[in-house]
Amino acid sequence: MNVTISDTIKYIGVDDLTLDIFEGQYEVEEGISYNSYLILDEKTCLLDTVDARGTQEWENNLEEALAGRKLDYLVIHHMEPDHAGSLGRLLELHPEVTLVGNAKTFQMVPQFLDKEPTQEKLTVKENDTLSLGEHTLTFLMAPMVHWPEVMVSYESKEKLLFSADGFGTFGALSVRGLDDWACEARRYYFNIVGKYGAPVQTLLKKAAALDIAAICPLHGPILRENLPYYIGLYDTWSKYEPENKGVFVAYASIHGNTAEAAQLLAEQLKEAGVEKVAISDLTRDDMSEAIEDAFRYDRMVLCASSYDGGVFLPMENFLVKLTAKAYQNRKVALVENGSWAPSAARKMTEYLAAMKNVEVLEDVVTIRSTVKEETKEALKRLAGELV
Repeated sequence: MNVTISDTIKYIGVDDLTLDIFEGQYEVEEGISYNSYLILDEKTCLLDTVDARGTQEWENNLEEALAGRKLDYLVIHHMEPDHAGSLGRLLELHPEVTLVGNAKTFQMVPQFLDKEPTQEKLTVKENDTLSLGEHTLTFLMAPMVHWPEVMVSYESKEKLLFSADGFGTFGALSVRGLDDWACEARRYYFNIVGKYGAPVQTLLKKAAALDIAAICPLHGPILRENLPYYIGLYDTWSKYEPENKGVFVAYASIHGNTAEAAQLLAEQLKEAGVEKVAISDLTRDDMSEAIEDAFRYDRMVLCASSYDGGVFLPMENFLVKLTAKAYQNRKVALVENGSWAPSAARKMTEYLAAMKNVEVLEDVVTIRSTVKEETKEALKRLAGELV
């Protein structure tokens, strides 16, 4: 895999094409990249390691790039194991290295190692700098994007922002490039960073004061051109504003009748002129993509069967995840199904009521077992309200 940054800044990361589930919950059919960077100057400086799954390949990349030189510094932007999982091996390879992190970083380091490292530690804070020769790093704290110890660094000679998990995407670099970057970046953002919109806004304000030529994240491709597009999307996402006008229809159906209603409603919305209609079967489709679409559009319809006096569990799971990711600032309509005691709408309303600035339409469509003519008319009226 050939990723070029410059003659003096080398990409030494690795792709993981064997991983099927990232962080124990997100499907990654196209794998994921663990990005690591090496600055070669009067002093050498490594920016993050990689997940333990990629240690051997990464070690080979590192030693080839160093070409026999010693390693002076390791900057630890983020202690999560997919980025610091090879830290122990690095300390074996280069006991001479000075570790660079903030106070919270060094509180976490021993938690991931068998013993406290004996290497020298350089503790940095906001706007501290590290001169490597011609290259200078400036450190900016980014707590809760998305762990408390996270920081980013700006290299002033080549105008690079090393953005930790910010601007990351799913997908291995050997498989996925910048084509349709927003698709996997959006899914990554809302499922991993999404709860922390306010800290992301704080970081974006800091980044706005910098002259940035490229953004180098810890997952996914390096961003060089059209940076206002990428930064603009992050600004929209972290403000919890809809990215697009449209309606997302999410359904959880036991015997297929609720699914029939949801699909009918989706067609009615299209016929009524809704800009974009997306639909997801919560019992089968990737939940992380459903979360992505819920945040992407300004309106949503929840269609669910009643179950055990509440709501069918795939829908409840979806609402739990939306709550955890701070879903807000949207309009939501409800469709429930119940053969003898419909309860899904009540349960869904309870979840939505706890969310910030979510408007729930008063008119609920209630299906009694199967879709009938009156159901079709009620769904048509609901489509009209959403338009």
